Amino acid sequence: MQRVPVISKDGTPLMPTKPSRARRWLRDGKARVYSNDLGIFAIKLLFNTGEEVQPVAVGIDPGKKFTGMAVQSKRTTLWMGHLKLPFDKIKKRMEQREMMRRERRGRRINRKLPFSERAHRQVRFDNRRQRKIPPSIRANREFELRVFKELIGLFPVEAVCYEIVKASGSKGFSPVMVGQNWMLERFASDYTNLKVLTQQGWETSNLRQYLRLPKEKADKSKEIRETHATDALAASWFLKYRQIKGSRGWWEGEVEVSPHTPFAIVSRPPVSRRQLHLMVPAKGGNRRRYGGTVTGHGFRKGDFVEAEKAGIVYRGWVSGDTKTQVSISDANWKRLGQFTARKVRLLKRNTGLICKAAL
Repeated sequence: MQRVPVISKDGTPLMPTKPSRARRWLRDGKARVYSNDLGIFAIKLLFNTGEEVQPVAVGIDPGKKFTGMAVQSKRTTLWMGHLKLPFDKIKKRMEQREMMRRERRGRRINRKLPFSERAHRQVRFDNRRQRKIPPSIRANREFELRVFKELIGLFPVEAVCYEIVKASGSKGFSPVMVGQNWMLERFASDYTNLKVLTQQGWETSNLRQYLRLPKEKADKSKEIRETHATDALAASWFLKYRQIKGSRGWWEGEVEVSPHTPFAIVSRPPVSRRQLHLMVPAKGGNRRRYGGTVTGHGFRKGDFVEAEKAGIVYRGWVSGDTKTQVSISDANWKRLGQFTARKVRLLKRNTGLICKAAL
């Protein structure tokens, strides 16, 4: 059975409740709908109550292009998510930035002068500490932390289970391996009240097989539970495998995985930052505007809006604008159409997240 997150009167996450009880509280005026950036239906109580909670854990199965996340208690699975990471987009933009910088430097150098008199950049001082991680990997991990922050604001999370990669050789073995230490450091510094459990991939596989959960291995991009979200189930917080020398061992503990759990696809709005100029300068030196989040109609790119055209109501995210119209796209950033600005109504400001509920 699905559960509705409950927030106490002072803002503390409590144990989720049944939908029927949540509806009754809303009907009697004892609670109100609690808004959050993940679009999860939650309520906030308007009366004081006890704050006893049961253990709840968040599981994270990090990847290079996709990450699975899940919230699990001993009796039920509370939420599952499939995160579409910005790795490829950030990598492409960094390559474009490097190319544009080289072009700008090339244009400011007067090549008619002798080499010793040209305006080359001066030698930098030695400020390399070898502790930075690539921007694309950092963006992946920060996106996971962004979603994790929303989850701990909705559920009484006690622990986080994080899958790690171990491999011999260079630390640049994979993007996941490069960023995992940085992620664990953030958990240790920013969330000191949470318990952190790490487990390797083979341990996740054994646990998934014991719980008889299906796994999609052919296509890692499929937006279904079986691709990554089932690997993120934090069941290892409640189940332990005990093995004695000379025997096969057994599982200790108890956990129940719910078959009908809310499942969402979470991504970032693919909005380009304001560029200094286009890659190819326009004739006459007048360069048109490109990028940025501000439109000329009071909306921002990524805002969730409602628009009407020919008697049909559309809901989506602002993705661009013209002189008189606003472009609206769906969760996959496919344009639904262009609408007259006065017929567009703001529903929610840009939160940096696009959440799409999936079956």
